[in-house]
Amino acid sequence: MWSEFFTVSSLVVVLASTIRLATPFLFASLGETLGQRSGVLNLGIEGVMLIGAFSSYYAASKTGSPWMGVLAALVTGCVMGLLYAFVTLVLHAEQGISGIGVFLLGLGLTDVLFQRWVGTPIPIDGLDPWNIPFLADIPTVGEIFFQHNPLVYLSVLLVVVATVVINRTTFGLNIRAVGEAPDAADTLGISVNRTRLFTILIGNCMAGLAGAALVLPFGTFQQNLTSGRGFIAVALVYFGAWRPIGAFAGSLLFGFVLAVVNQFGALGIVSGATSSLTAMAPAILTIVVLAIVSRRIGQPAALSKPFDRNG
Repeated sequence: MWSEFFTVSSLVVVLASTIRLATPFLFASLGETLGQRSGVLNLGIEGVMLIGAFSSYYAASKTGSPWMGVLAALVTGCVMGLLYAFVTLVLHAEQGISGIGVFLLGLGLTDVLFQRWVGTPIPIDGLDPWNIPFLADIPTVGEIFFQHNPLVYLSVLLVVVATVVINRTTFGLNIRAVGEAPDAADTLGISVNRTRLFTILIGNCMAGLAGAALVLPFGTFQQNLTSGRGFIAVALVYFGAWRPIGAFAGSLLFGFVLAVVNQFGALGIVSGATSSLTAMAPAILTIVVLAIVSRRIGQPAALSKPFDRNG
């Protein structure tokens, strides 16, 4: 069975799956990167991903259009962002506890809505792959890189966009300023809370997209679909040293681990108790990653610290 894993066809499946499975991690970790660079820690990503996943599934099932599912995920992500911004920026609630509250809200709300509005999972028409002309026809390479659904391509494009925004724009300079020295930024006329509001909204919209990326390519939804992916996305921000390209690398790493685990199961290499232990690989990798990066580059100086210009 091990020999079957190392065949060309099997490795192509693993590598193509790596890119698809990395997409939800990438959306969520990119959004969280922007938020943390502005000083906002959002541990509620998992809950927002769940709400985004359910809303995209429900909207797509009722309209018959997966693109309406994408829109629903963006809208619900924005709504959750407004809620989180109100709690943390206006009420100055502790960000860590507020994030856990958002997670529990998302977990409970999607469970209730799924039982009342759906009940039995019904497959929907998901997003079809977009084969890039000419490139998709290249043997092996085309199957790995150029035969994916549009959300995969969008997530990769957003790595470039986020990098340019953070490093090459005035808005990115403001983000870095309020994340490192909000008091100094305020004296220079930069609105700290407004900047953080924008990053919260962007981050939550991208978390909603991450939820949609878990549902729409596969056409189904189940309770607690995210299975800890939102918390892993937070860890990827630390792994990537608060850089979009670092989040991209970390997402590919976790996508690869999941792809290998899935392929092991498909080939019958692992089963029973061994399969359960293998399924723990992403959680184990998260612990290892956090242990390693905790000794590396420091986090933004004002991370998780509320700002009050009158305080």
